[in-house]
Amino acid sequence: MKKLASILKNKEIMGRIVFTIMILLIFRIGAQIPVPGATIPDESALNTYLSGNNALSIMNLLGGGTLQSFSIFALGVSPYITAQIIVQLLSTDVLPALTDLKRQGQYGRKKMELATRYLTLLLGAVQAYGIIKTMENSEFVTFTTGDTAWLSYLYVVVVLLAGSMLVMWLGDQISTKGIGNGISMIIFAGIVSSLPGQMATAFTTWVSQGFLTGMAASAVAGVFKFLLYVLCYLLIIAFVTFVELAKRKIPVQHSGKGGGQTASMAKASFLPIKINSAGVIPVIFASSILTAPSVIAAFIGNGKEPEWLGIFNMTTMYKMTDNWSMPWGLIIYLVLTVVFTFFYANLQINPEQMAENFQKNGSYIPGIRPGIETERYVRKVLNRVTVLGAISLCIIAAIPPILTLTGVFGGNHSLALGGTGMIIVVGVALELNSQIDGLLAGKSFDEVVASGGQ
Repeated sequence: MKKLASILKNKEIMGRIVFTIMILLIFRIGAQIPVPGATIPDESALNTYLSGNNALSIMNLLGGGTLQSFSIFALGVSPYITAQIIVQLLSTDVLPALTDLKRQGQYGRKKMELATRYLTLLLGAVQAYGIIKTMENSEFVTFTTGDTAWLSYLYVVVVLLAGSMLVMWLGDQISTKGIGNGISMIIFAGIVSSLPGQMATAFTTWVSQGFLTGMAASAVAGVFKFLLYVLCYLLIIAFVTFVELAKRKIPVQHSGKGGGQTASMAKASFLPIKINSAGVIPVIFASSILTAPSVIAAFIGNGKEPEWLGIFNMTTMYKMTDNWSMPWGLIIYLVLTVVFTFFYANLQINPEQMAENFQKNGSYIPGIRPGIETERYVRKVLNRVTVLGAISLCIIAAIPPILTLTGVFGGNHSLALGGTGMIIVVGVALELNSQIDGLLAGKSFDEVVASGGQ
């Protein structure tokens, strides 16, 4: 309550919060405006399809749920996130030009951001056409094409691209004048907006239907199931929060400070390595690769998906023979998640560059020689903690498809717990909390300075 009172008294924080809410309100209004010329024959069938694990569900998640109504914001920020990841990967000594820009400070970052925007346009056009063909082939959306179908497709692609650029601009406004990272906040708002509906569906499925039957045993069982569902939801949130906050602290000493360090300063001097330093990126990468064959089939297909695409479906048992079936899609998904977790963790925390920075700053790890020994030690610790991070990420991401495979919720995939959305929501919430704490700490410092340190 004390923290809430401090926030309400802080005009800067309240101004940022109000501005962010207004931008998110504009985003939600735009998310309800359908693409001109597009019609959804059966919204319930489309929502059921998007609640599963398929080519469009991850796009719908990253778009903040805008694909459900096929709105002008249907592309969301998915092309920008993909372009950002690609540029970041190419700048790690793959393309020398991007690597040089990465080392040029603020100027280089602006140039890389410009390259990311151009790549976003290209990827957005490809993704827009892929979405159009996939939705049309699946008969979830019908388009008024007329005599010149290619012009109609081009028109829809341009509308979707313009909507995606507008969403990016809204995100930039939040990052500059609001609170939190703009892109993350837009995704966060879309996911959170679906949670009340999910809880209402669970309540209707178990509690309301239990009372409608008129049997006391059925009603009690329904209430128990709903309470157990809420409890499991809270436990998963607690587990994700623990994984996001867990870190391995490597003690670091600075030769420049010498014996002048106090005990508190020495204790606070450490290198934190998060268990899940890769964040949600591995899950997004794995989902994108796993669903790429379906998008390609939508481009070149004749409206019917080949049977072999079933091997990439995470929520079905694919039959290799008549007597042997396995959830190959889920297995491939988990393997890709582990691979990308290690890859991106070593990309985020570069042991070689860290060892060089230690030498330049006169810092060292007690008992470890500077240079190559420091690099090896940091890499060993990073790989060890990443094992725990990869396992945790696989557990969280695999919960929805496993629950679907076991048939716990019947055919209602929207009730599945956990998944990528939970990681995003918890991560953004923790980031918001840290930013608010920083703003409050800055305000307190200003007050102390203004009062003359009294």
